[in-house]
Amino acid sequence: MRTPQTAHRRSRRLFTTLAAGVALCALTACGTATPAPAPTRTASAAPTTVFDDAALQAALDDTLEAGGFPGVVARVITAGGSWDGAAGATEEGGSTLPTAKDHTRIGSVTKTMTATLLLQLVEEGEVSLDDPVSKYVPELPNGEATLRQAADMTSGIPSYTLDDMLVDEYLADPTRSWTTAELLDDVRTLEPSFDPGEGWEYSDSNYLVIGAVIEQVTGQPLAQAFEERLFAPLGMTETSYPTTNALPEPFLSGSTMQGSPDGDPQDATRFDPSFTGAAGGVVSTLDDLEKWAHALFTGDGILDEKTQQLRRDSILTSPLPNTPISGYGIGIANHDGWWGHTGELPGYSTAVFHDDDLDTTIIVVVNSDIALDSGVAPAPAVLAALQAALR
Repeated sequence: MRTPQTAHRRSRRLFTTLAAGVALCALTACGTATPAPAPTRTASAAPTTVFDDAALQAALDDTLEAGGFPGVVARVITAGGSWDGAAGATEEGGSTLPTAKDHTRIGSVTKTMTATLLLQLVEEGEVSLDDPVSKYVPELPNGEATLRQAADMTSGIPSYTLDDMLVDEYLADPTRSWTTAELLDDVRTLEPSFDPGEGWEYSDSNYLVIGAVIEQVTGQPLAQAFEERLFAPLGMTETSYPTTNALPEPFLSGSTMQGSPDGDPQDATRFDPSFTGAAGGVVSTLDDLEKWAHALFTGDGILDEKTQQLRRDSILTSPLPNTPISGYGIGIANHDGWWGHTGELPGYSTAVFHDDDLDTTIIVVVNSDIALDSGVAPAPAVLAALQAALR
């Protein structure tokens, strides 16, 4: 068995997710990337109702200039109103300003949705968080791990995205379609990262497993379960779990250096999201992400009060890298009172976070995953700048 200390294994980067201050690695290794700092919390914090428009816009402009990514669109929402801002362009070298109606790939923000479907099945008595993974998906390493441990990343089930050969195969033809069964077969060839509950490691395999459980228990394809249980009830008409690599119009064209033979940015717009499946495949818009954020942070329309509190209480304070102020739970993360999720995959970076004390939600969409010189991905960098501008 590997020990918990072996969780950060390689410096090669493909899908890196920085969620709420915890370095969360989705494809290949955690590298040297570090999370953007969150604003220091004070006891006198009060809900923000007045925006400094110039400061918020400067946060976008300055971060875009520092990062060199094509474009960004963001929204800050409080009880007193909301602010929208955008900078750059919808594509590399373009001149059209991004908007809240442009479709984008949200990467690991998908995990908040997949986790919600799991919690709905718990609420309905169809599954238990204490069920072993092997009850639904056999022959996986650490199959004795529970669904809760899969959801909060303490299962020790290794991520298929740590398999160099598989990742190289994906990057050799990123428009190829993959099935969850293919990816889980790869997981079966890997060694466990640690014994269940004895460590923490961000593993996309956990959410492939949960997606397979959802399909098995509901008897529905995951796309249908998302639509009927989440998107349609919440009025998220521009959100989907896609079955092709095409984005609905209008859309943001994604820029990445992952898999680039010459090290220059390339267009990732048609990279097939099936390689991320239930861990990162959803397409949405900023407008729809606002609807999702409200449901995610309140439970309205998706979970009852008890189950929503279960989600909140699931955020870990240990083992490392989780701490009392920065941790991960059932598809959700917390960093000093800001809780939510980020998502990075080739060409796209997204962040959706909420602070209860400030009664403030921030949503950021960037059409690039190319990290800033600091190692921080684009959307978390913009998020940190907007948080600072609200102080």
